[in-house]
Amino acid sequence: MNNKTAHELHNELKNKKISSVELTEAVFAQIEKVESKVQAFVTLTKEEALKQAKAADERIENNHNLTPLTGIPIAIKDNMCTKGILTTCSSKILSNYLPPYNATIVEKLKEAGAIMVGKTNMDEFAMGSSTENSGLHPTNNPWNLNTVPGGSSGGSAAAVAADECILATGSDTGGSIRQPAAFCGVVGLKPTYGRVSRYGLVAFASSLDQIGPLTKDVTDTATVLNIISGHDPKDSTSVNISVPDYQKSLINNIKGLKIGYIKELLGKGIDKEVKVTIEKAMKKLAELGAELIEVSMPSFEAAVATYYLIAPAEASSNLARYDGVKFGHRSKEAKDLLTMYYNTRQEGFGTEVKRRILLGTYALSAGYYDAYYLKALKVRTLIKQDFDKAFAECDVLISPTAPTVAFKIGEKTADPLSMYLSDIATIPVNLAGLPGISLPCGFSNNLPVGLQIIGKAFAEETILRVAFTYEQNTDWHKKKPQL
Repeated sequence: MNNKTAHELHNELKNKKISSVELTEAVFAQIEKVESKVQAFVTLTKEEALKQAKAADERIENNHNLTPLTGIPIAIKDNMCTKGILTTCSSKILSNYLPPYNATIVEKLKEAGAIMVGKTNMDEFAMGSSTENSGLHPTNNPWNLNTVPGGSSGGSAAAVAADECILATGSDTGGSIRQPAAFCGVVGLKPTYGRVSRYGLVAFASSLDQIGPLTKDVTDTATVLNIISGHDPKDSTSVNISVPDYQKSLINNIKGLKIGYIKELLGKGIDKEVKVTIEKAMKKLAELGAELIEVSMPSFEAAVATYYLIAPAEASSNLARYDGVKFGHRSKEAKDLLTMYYNTRQEGFGTEVKRRILLGTYALSAGYYDAYYLKALKVRTLIKQDFDKAFAECDVLISPTAPTVAFKIGEKTADPLSMYLSDIATIPVNLAGLPGISLPCGFSNNLPVGLQIIGKAFAEETILRVAFTYEQNTDWHKKKPQL
């Protein structure tokens, strides 16, 4: 039963064909069976999950306050605060951190009756594209255990693909929901910046981070988005505008919609087979009645460089709080305060986190601020303007989610620049604060390829409609890895 979607299981729970306790036990049986191969989780909460499942069954029995997620097992990325449950960001520096509160998204899912089965592995502090930068252990891709699941939400994507949960949450700073969704053959949505509260999300780059769902199909994505969206007074970047019913946007019809395909993301640097697969998806969209338009985004050439100035600059500021004083790891090898700061950060942070702190501190330092950081902010504006021009003639934009399929574990760890380029198609969307979704559209070398659909700000309904129509007329989302 754990291989089904949330909406299928919701009907079975409502009609008393199964119970939430049975479903939760089935999920944990699957975890026991495959987790040693996949390694998607860092913390499991079986005892608490079964208590929640029992409470959900009572809710269903009494038909009290039911939602489409009541009794559905969900996994939470380990950078979202969970009261009294370890929240480590897959870092040694937070290996003992028990938050005193829940993140808003965790609170909303809990109120909806979702069952939290555990916290998923990630690149440390969400810095990476492969989940190899986890300070705990790497996660493997269920489609091929020798390849990466993508990152930084690799644990969440792998858990959904391997049926170790029904749904999962991820965070996306430069593609960290969409790229692992593409690598693992699931659906991943990054909402518009400000659509979902970031309160309780451990910050990486505050002007880029956004929480979103990873699911088995587009219908489940709309279901989760309905529950997690909305204004939160605890988050000053949360936007106070009404939230539509995203289920109503699941219309199997895109006739007359104008879809722009991004020229720069179908050329140099994109794997040939990935390009062919995306072109087939474009052909399918045209057959379904959409009008395809080529658009050019010249500023995209500088997007990766821009991101790797802005994100590390914000990270160097956000990560200054981990000094061993108030919470987290504290070095025992220290004679004075400064040595304690130095040793704590040296012992607690991994290589990639240290690299980004150094990059960010350098970009913000006197004499370099104008040359690097300020210039990056100006290019960010140009990227936003390129999107505005494209959306003046298109309803949505499409591209590959990633330039390649999942690469082998260890293949890019020695070459950070090559690793950074794996987010070339997703980074511009975060820089402009727009919504984007990735869904499966084919295979290359027996590994999933993701199609990215980008929308205007707060136009999640349109990208869901296009994604739903494509999904309803293809079978890619039904394919499962053979673990």
